Amino acid sequence: MEKIHILGTGSAMVTKCYNTCFTLSKDDEHFLVDAGGGNTILTNLEKSNISITQIHNMFISHNHNDHILGSVWVIRAVTQSILNEKYIGNLNIYCHNESITAIKSICSFVLQKKFLKLFDSRIIFNEINDGYKLKILDRETTFFNIHSTKDLQHGFKTILSNGKTLTFLGDEPYRETVKNYCESVDYLFHEAFCLYSQKDIFKPYEKHHATAKDACKNAKDLNVKNVILYHTEDKNLDNRKELYINEGLKEFDGNIFMPDDLDIIEL
Repeated sequence: MEKIHILGTGSAMVTKCYNTCFTLSKDDEHFLVDAGGGNTILTNLEKSNISITQIHNMFISHNHNDHILGSVWVIRAVTQSILNEKYIGNLNIYCHNESITAIKSICSFVLQKKFLKLFDSRIIFNEINDGYKLKILDRETTFFNIHSTKDLQHGFKTILSNGKTLTFLGDEPYRETVKNYCESVDYLFHEAFCLYSQKDIFKPYEKHHATAKDACKNAKDLNVKNVILYHTEDKNLDNRKELYINEGLKEFDGNIFMPDDLDIIEL
């Protein structure tokens, strides 16, 4: 069965939930999408009953701390498992060249040489670019440049085993330049930094982010079936799901998911 395991839902400076990351899961294998900013990635994988030995593919969308720093902990856990002869195969990491340089550089300062020796033999860095295609967990996957206003960042579109389509837009709003990757998909991951009704408090547009209203309006305009909101503030987690969905329903009549950390979405 194919599922999304939500490991984190928050934006960069959250303290009450983890930074946005998730796995696209197929049976007992898991494709990790971003890794958050710390070792809570390992905690939330454990809480989700996902073993590090079940992850052989990881995508890092860009270099911001809340997306890339957790990858060091994943690498540390994988390399330790390799040395303990508990990890079969290689860890494939997909990201652009600047992220490859960043990850290798950070690891060179914080990981022991016995772990670093596994780079490029068991820890494989795959440079992606706009339009880069391959199969991950037997799913056709295409990475694309989201045309970030801040730093180089990629999203991806994938075709699930059941024929449904899913697009991940990174942590910035939808732009017309990536329409062909988003239009009429079954699932659209779209960041929603805050509620539109609270835009004067959180100032999403100054930070190049979108609101729940914006995300759901884009979903409607793109004729998608399901929109998944993420990368939010964390000031009212107890009511976040209800508040974000209710604002989105004024714009979009499809399914709206506003997951909490550790939620599971069946595809």
